[in-house]
Amino acid sequence: MLNSICLMGRLTREPDFRTTPDLVPISTFTIACERDFSGREYEKKTDFIDCVSWRGTAEFVQRHFHKGSLVIIEGRLQMRAWTDKDGGRHEHAEILAENVYFGDTKKKED
Repeated sequence: MLNSICLMGRLTREPDFRTTPDLVPISTFTIACERDFSGREYEKKTDFIDCVSWRGTAEFVQRHFHKGSLVIIEGRLQMRAWTDKDGGRHEHAEILAENVYFGDTKKKED
């Protein structure tokens, strides 16, 4: 079976960086990915995709990316399931970002 994904988009907010109780770094962030034009109205649509990275990749994201940064992500789609306090079952799709690359070139300082 194959579960591989590559996305390019802009961070919609600052990455949320924390550590687990075992001190494993984790970074969560959302990227906005524009779709190609659709229909006759030539109106672009945008998908907002939640991403998570772990360990060294999480630290890299925290150090180098900020709201508005263009990123390229390689990883896989994963489903996260949980039960809320009322016993309701929920599922959420997210990208496990295994590799994160710069999408922009660094701006030259004056």
